[in-house]
Amino acid sequence: MHSRPNHRPSLVAVLLLAALCLLPGSPLHAARPTDRPNIVLIYTDDLGYGDVGCYGATKVRTPNIDRLAREGRRFTDAHSASAVCTPSRYALLTGEYPFRINSWNAIFSKVGLIVDPAKTTIASLLKKQSYATACLGKWHLGMGNKEPDWNGDLKPGPLELGFDYYFGLPTVSSHSPFVFVENHRVLGLDPADPLVFGGTPPTKAYPEKILIHQPVSGGKAAHALYKDEELGTTLAQKAVKWIREKKDGPFFLYFATPQIHHPFTPHPRFQGTSDCGRYGDFIHELDWMVGEVLATLDELKLTENTIVIFTSDNGGMLNEGGQDAWRAGHRANGDLLGYKFGAWEGGHRVPLIVRWPGKVPRGTTSNQLFCSIDWLATIAAAIHQPLGAADAPDSLNQLATLTGTPAKPVRDRVVLAPNSSKHVAIRSGKWIYISAQGDGGFPGIRGGPGSVAFSQRKNSDITADGKIKPDAPSAQLYDLEADPQQTTNVIRENPDVAQRLIAQLQQDRANPRTAP
Repeated sequence: MHSRPNHRPSLVAVLLLAALCLLPGSPLHAARPTDRPNIVLIYTDDLGYGDVGCYGATKVRTPNIDRLAREGRRFTDAHSASAVCTPSRYALLTGEYPFRINSWNAIFSKVGLIVDPAKTTIASLLKKQSYATACLGKWHLGMGNKEPDWNGDLKPGPLELGFDYYFGLPTVSSHSPFVFVENHRVLGLDPADPLVFGGTPPTKAYPEKILIHQPVSGGKAAHALYKDEELGTTLAQKAVKWIREKKDGPFFLYFATPQIHHPFTPHPRFQGTSDCGRYGDFIHELDWMVGEVLATLDELKLTENTIVIFTSDNGGMLNEGGQDAWRAGHRANGDLLGYKFGAWEGGHRVPLIVRWPGKVPRGTTSNQLFCSIDWLATIAAAIHQPLGAADAPDSLNQLATLTGTPAKPVRDRVVLAPNSSKHVAIRSGKWIYISAQGDGGFPGIRGGPGSVAFSQRKNSDITADGKIKPDAPSAQLYDLEADPQQTTNVIRENPDVAQRLIAQLQQDRANPRTAP
C-alpha cells in the first residue's frame, strides 16, 4: 500500500512566508485585496448641478473634476436627501432620512451633536474593518452633548462617530465661530483669552456681508489661525498629508470642503481666473483642491485601488455672488428650476461622479436615480460587510448602479426634503410631487417665486414678476421625463398620480425600509 507524499509546508516555511507578506515594499504586501479599496468622499458645499464643466458650465474651467468624469461615471439623476446642509450631511453619513429625527434646517454655534453616537455611520462601519478614517473640512452636525464648550472638549463629535481624526470648520463657513477644530479642541485655544458668544469674530469675509448667527468672539490666538483666503490651501495640504501618512491603507477620507459656500474668499492665486466673478474663482479653487488629492493618489500609486466619490450637499444658491455669476452668464443649477433650500430640482439634484478603476466603467453616464442616503449601504457592499438590521434604515445598496446598468433601477423612489416641512416632495419614476405651493426655500429673489422671476425661468404657477398665481393649485406635480425644467404643474390633469404619490409619501415617512 502506497502512502501519499506530504506536500504540506512546514511550520517554519509558513511563518517565513507570513513575515515576507508583512514587509513594507514587498510584492505580497503591496497586493492588498481589491475588496478593501481606499475611499475618498469629496463632499462639496452648495455646488450646483451646472457648476462644473462636465455638467455644462462654460464660465468656469474644472479640469480635475472633469478628469474624474472621463475616468469614471457621471450621474445625471443624483440627489441629496435634503436641500439644506446639516440634514443632508446627516443623511449621507447615517443612511437615514433626516426628517426621522426632525432635522430640517442648518444648525449653528450653540447646538450639540445631532447624530446619536450609537448609530452606524460610514466612518464607524469602516473603522470596524480596520480602515483609517478622517474627516477634513466642514462638519456642521453639532458638537457636544447639548451645547458646544468652545473652551473645553467638544465631545461627542466626529471622533465619536467613527473618525480617527478631524480637522476643520465646526459649522458653515459664513456662520462659523471662525476657528479651526482639531479632534476635540479648538486649535490655538488660550485659557487666558476664552471664546465667548457675542461680538464680531475677526474675519475678512468679503465681498459680501456675513449673517453671523450666534457669533463667537474672544480667543484672539485661535481666530488668528483662521484665514479666510487660506481655507482651501490649508485643507488641501491636510488632505495630502493625511493620505501620505495612511498610504498603506485601507483608508477613508471624508473631505467636506467649505467651497463653494459663501462668503467667496478664494486664495489670491485664483482671484480673477474665472469668467463669473468670485463665485467662479471659488469653483476654480475647489477644482484645484480635487486635483491635489488626485495627484497624490497618482504619485503614491493608489489610484487603481481607490474609490473616489465627488458630489455636493445640495444645489447651488442664488445669493449675492450667485446673482453676479448669473448676470455673467453662469447657471449654477444648469437648466433646473430652483435653488438651495427649495423642493424644486435645483435645490437637491446634484453633481455625482464616481471613479473606481476596473469596477466603474470609464467615461460613462448613468441616468439611474441615486440618493445620498444610499452611500452607507453601497460602501458596505463594496467592502463585503453586511449591515445590522437597524443600520442605515433608508439606504439602498447601489453597487450594481455604479458598476453596471441594472435592468430594473435599484431605487424606484426617494423622499426629498427642503428647508420647510410643508414642502416635502416624493420622486417616483418620472413623477415628482411637492406638497405645497412654491419651493419652501429662501425668501425674496434667492428662492421660490422670486428666484423664478430673477432667473427668467417659466413655471405655470408663477407670474412673470415672481408671484404665485391666485388660481395656482395647492400642491405640485411634474413629469420630469417630459418636463425636466418643471415649467408646467400637471397635478389637475393627473389626480390619480397625485393621490398615489401622497399615499406613498405618507407610508415612506412613517416607515423605514419601505422603498424598493
